[in-house]
Amino acid sequence: MIRNVHTRDLGAPAGPFVDRVQELWPPAWGRQEFDRPLGVGADGGHGPIRYRCTSYTPGESITFEFTRLSGSHTLSASGDVLRHELVGDFAFVDRVRWALAIRWLHDACIEDLFDVCERAAGREPASPARWSWYVRQVRRLFTPRKRQPQRAQASGRRP
Repeated sequence: MIRNVHTRDLGAPAGPFVDRVQELWPPAWGRQEFDRPLGVGADGGHGPIRYRCTSYTPGESITFEFTRLSGSHTLSASGDVLRHELVGDFAFVDRVRWALAIRWLHDACIEDLFDVCERAAGREPASPARWSWYVRQVRRLFTPRKRQPQRAQASGRRP
């Protein structure tokens, strides 16, 4: 069983940030998009990570079940504290993927989200998230590169 928890004191009531998760999602991690307004039954995700909203209490918590993995993640608020919890009972291959890459990317993504939320709450994070060398390398390895337009090659011959 995998359990991964992140918390952040925003210095302001955290409830509204649960409702604004899609709006505040850090753009470096792919847009968080759904097939309908955020609420129970909404299918979507960000980048290659797909999930469905299974529980939503406005101003309190939202839970998503993964569609390709056995597990969920929940964003919840308690006072000024925003909390994200991922719980998964992944198959062996997915546990290896988690250990080698996904965990590090997930941690960086959630910390980036919390930085955006803290700024939206009106204060600069005390220690803003920084991507580790490993996260930068894994992102480089798995992020599709944009194709550069081909330039006409000069042949050096005259007509």
